[in-house]
Amino acid sequence: MMIGAFGYLTGYDGTFPFVKPGDSYEGVNYLGMRVCCTALGACLVPFAFIIVWEMTHSLPAAALGSSLILFDIGLLTLNQYILLDPILLFFIMGSVMGMMKFLNQHDRPFSVGWWGWLTFTGVMLSGSVSVKFVGLFVVLYVGLHTIKELWDLYGDLNNSLLYVGKHFIARAMGLIVLPIVLYCVYFYIHLTVLSKSGNGDGFYSSAFQSQLEGNSLYNASMPLELAYGAEVTLKNARTGGGYLHSHIHLYPEGTGARQQQITTYSHKDYNNKWLVKKWNEEPGDWEDDDPVELVKNGDLIRLEHVPTGRNLHSHREQAPVTKRHHQVTGYGENGVGDVNDVWRVEVINGEEEEVVKTVVHKVRFVHYLVGCSLMSHNKQLPKWGFEQMEVTCNPNVHDPNNVWNIEDNVFPKLPNTSFEIYAPNFLEKFLEAHTVMFQGNSGLKPKEGEITSQPWQWPINIKGQWFSAIDGYKVYLLGNPIIWWGNLVVLAAFVLVYIYNAYRTQRGLKDDAATRARREKAIGACGWLAVAWALHYLPFFAMGRILYFHHYFPALLFSSMLTGVILDYLLESIPNLVPPFLSVSVYHWMTGLVYSVLAYSFYIFAPLAYGMHNLEPGFENGTIQNIRWLDSWEF
Repeated sequence: MMIGAFGYLTGYDGTFPFVKPGDSYEGVNYLGMRVCCTALGACLVPFAFIIVWEMTHSLPAAALGSSLILFDIGLLTLNQYILLDPILLFFIMGSVMGMMKFLNQHDRPFSVGWWGWLTFTGVMLSGSVSVKFVGLFVVLYVGLHTIKELWDLYGDLNNSLLYVGKHFIARAMGLIVLPIVLYCVYFYIHLTVLSKSGNGDGFYSSAFQSQLEGNSLYNASMPLELAYGAEVTLKNARTGGGYLHSHIHLYPEGTGARQQQITTYSHKDYNNKWLVKKWNEEPGDWEDDDPVELVKNGDLIRLEHVPTGRNLHSHREQAPVTKRHHQVTGYGENGVGDVNDVWRVEVINGEEEEVVKTVVHKVRFVHYLVGCSLMSHNKQLPKWGFEQMEVTCNPNVHDPNNVWNIEDNVFPKLPNTSFEIYAPNFLEKFLEAHTVMFQGNSGLKPKEGEITSQPWQWPINIKGQWFSAIDGYKVYLLGNPIIWWGNLVVLAAFVLVYIYNAYRTQRGLKDDAATRARREKAIGACGWLAVAWALHYLPFFAMGRILYFHHYFPALLFSSMLTGVILDYLLESIPNLVPPFLSVSVYHWMTGLVYSVLAYSFYIFAPLAYGMHNLEPGFENGTIQNIRWLDSWEF
């Protein structure tokens, strides 16, 4: 929605479809969307500076932490395109910055500034979750901070329970209620503004689709009751379920009977049409004067695929993917098949002999001979089935995936009824949209030739990702290796510093007050930054969906800020470890060296972000060949 708003405000007319990267814009005004995304990405540097400053009150640490983000090639690449990532990173860093500013208002509770930063944090949290569900990790991080602060307030015996209760209620309102309300408001706007039909309509229920302008169900009027001879489409009633579908292709050898494939397909298509017939006779023409006979709960019927003339059929052969189920096929010629084409219609929670209704009723189709139930689920067929969803006959008749509803119902002999009264309310659409999103996210599969990666590969920067491989300048997403590998070294250094501090504390070794305060400040800040890094990185190891290199970048921000804090601590400790004649200048020399290395590494790796050319293997003296330090870097 934000990208759409950026485009609307800067002259984008909505005609360019953004189908795939590399498509020519052909005069489309896209610059405003890119500039706005980049502007949000550019805010990461000042946000990082403020976060580290609020945590340490060290100017060198804040400068180092923000510089590591400024000089990273990967973040530059992400932030210069029309992507969700710069917006997500903006809200994540904004949430943490707001939290740090709020925590440092502890001596002015319930003041204007205190309320202001609390509200700011809540707004940023709502944005984080709204952009991507990965934003939930920063919600958890802010929640841990809040629990720790409330525990400290509760542990202070000078505070009354009423005072602690006020703090709890204020934080609950600002960090829980406000983000939830804003999140719902965003979706209300989303569902109101995006009210037109698109190619993803089939993922939603028939009732949801009836609210989309341009959809065949929008302001639709069709017969409410189902009659023999009607042409219908059947939609699996599970959220995200597809349409019962067939095509002329047969199941291959070794997957049961070599009969016509039956699948579910998530898009509207002529191959989704089925003719409803009695079990023992063919229907008449629509122009005949024969009396209308309605389909009732418990009737035996056949379903003929309109484009191919084959009947919906099942037998005791194994299904191609789900071996415990029976195969479902298209069988017969011109509607003439055998007894395995007969199905019993059951209306869920319906009365005996109740007439089957379009859209309104949930129905089950039980095979007359085998006793199994027509089912579709989220298991995909291989490429021979065009990766459409498998349809089986399930021996477990009461499986929730066996439920269908009739979406389109064409039968001129019956009066039409408007389905507007069955439209879902906002809460129903809100919940269904989220269910579809969760299912779609968990079911993502890599496209052919697409490069995915594993979480263990990300911190070591072992493999990047092509962002633009079209003719001319080529862009390759890769982190600045000096920064990424340095972050790992410094993370290990933080563990050593923590152990060293714990050792000195346990042994009762005395330090002067300034040294002890500086070390405790640095370790405290790094501890929280390490928690943030872990929250934004480790959960990916448990995820079953496909993963990409760019998923690591939220964790990278916290790792880089941690590196800035530890580097500053170590640099300030060096003068105490060298002879007096070096102690005056060594800090400045080492600091200058760090910034020089950062600047030079940015300079030599900048072509990855700004665009490369002359990548032919024979051009061995080119700059790009010299910075290909690992064979796994594909540029």
